[in-house]
Amino acid sequence: YRYDWKVEEARKNLLRTHTTSASARALFQLAQQEKFTPVKYFSIDRVFRNESLDATHLAEFHQVEGVVADRGLTLGHLMGTLRQFFTKLGISQLRFKPAYNPYTEPSMEVFSYHEGLKKWVEVGNSGMFRP
Repeated sequence: YRYDWKVEEARKNLLRTHTTSASARALFQLAQQEKFTPVKYFSIDRVFRNESLDATHLAEFHQVEGVVADRGLTLGHLMGTLRQFFTKLGISQLRFKPAYNPYTEPSMEVFSYHEGLKKWVEVGNSGMFRP
């Protein structure tokens, strides 16, 4: 970023911007198993972003994150899990769009039609970890 790095700046407190640390901890625990057993880990936490506020972006929101680990899972399993999750929240009009995430492949963004805004808005992001 072409600026002078300062240790005092790096030591400042920062509100949590994502819950990825929960998934990283779950994956670490999974890797410690002597014999693999399928698992499901989920977290819901409050996060904060420095966003320009509008109808689709807030500075504070709750992030839902999950890891499902088993052998033989496919992208179809992921889409079915997401569809069931959002349907239970009352969100049934969904679209899945391929996306790039540096840590998953394949990756997808999830969109839902918002009646009030009369447009499709992103409601989630997802992907499958590479072996």
